[in-house]
Amino acid sequence: MNLDKINQIIQKEPGYRKKQIKQCLFQDLISDWSEATVLSLGLREELNNNSPISIQAETFFSKNEKSIKALITLQDEEKIETVLMRYDKRNTVCVSSQVGCALNCAFCATGERGLVRNLSSSEIIEQVLFFARYLKKEEKKVTNIVFMGMGEPLLNYDNVIQSIEILNDKEGFNLGIRSFSISTSGIIEGIEKLAKRTKGINLAISLNASNSKLRSQLMPINDKYSLDKLLEAVDKYANKGRRRVMFEYIMIKGVNDFDKNALELLKIVKNRLCFVNLIPCNPIGKRFSPSTPERIKKFREILEKNKIIVTQRFLFGDDISAACGQLAGIDKESNYKK
Repeated sequence: MNLDKINQIIQKEPGYRKKQIKQCLFQDLISDWSEATVLSLGLREELNNNSPISIQAETFFSKNEKSIKALITLQDEEKIETVLMRYDKRNTVCVSSQVGCALNCAFCATGERGLVRNLSSSEIIEQVLFFARYLKKEEKKVTNIVFMGMGEPLLNYDNVIQSIEILNDKEGFNLGIRSFSISTSGIIEGIEKLAKRTKGINLAISLNASNSKLRSQLMPINDKYSLDKLLEAVDKYANKGRRRVMFEYIMIKGVNDFDKNALELLKIVKNRLCFVNLIPCNPIGKRFSPSTPERIKKFREILEKNKIIVTQRFLFGDDISAACGQLAGIDKESNYKK
């Protein structure tokens, strides 16, 4: 799907066509222009020939079907992965922002590929539409979008923001601005630009370590964007919007899950407008193992006793390599493919 090409095609059409196109794509959720009967037959044929909206994807279902992963093949044959996470009252789509990633975090499979390229705003939106079309069959909707898939969103800032603006458009997909979350490894310029541009978008910081030395070992980006400077940028963002920032902390057995780490993390987050999300490490090869439930419980208690708000992310889609840190955009065998 290429929204720029669609706009070029309808430039010669009457002004109301743009609104009709938005209705067809983002509300009716058509998957072929032949379904857009509000448009003339000639225009439908031109759109199908020059800017088709079908999405080439393989789907993989977790055992409990609460997670569905789509391996999408793009026009240049590159592949990306996106995940639908189904909760009781929410349907959250985890989208990718890049093919691969340049940051090479030690606990993430995406970084093993290196960066191939940024995704266009159309390619980001395509991931959301894929699952919106799927949910429509059940008379359900996408309720949240999180930029926590492949890639670093703030290194593809313009396309990420453009995709959010299009999906937030009241005449189109009409998803409220507070339903979007961006997770970053700590690209300070991006956080500053985000703070100046808009209010309402939720910000998550992939922290994962309780001190700068350990963070550099797990996340080389810390050598460029120091922890102290990152925290300054986070404070400015949080204070401007008066909205809590989420600190994501991947719990890795024997690496960052000791009591001393919890106490160090406490010093980082105390008196900040934030909360902590503890995430059991998902297996990537044989390098790391998740902390035990007992260790996570003790770690959490140390924070909560000091009045820190803590949430805990439970395993979601790990059996289909769709959990945090497992997306790589490559073909995988699965018993849950449908």
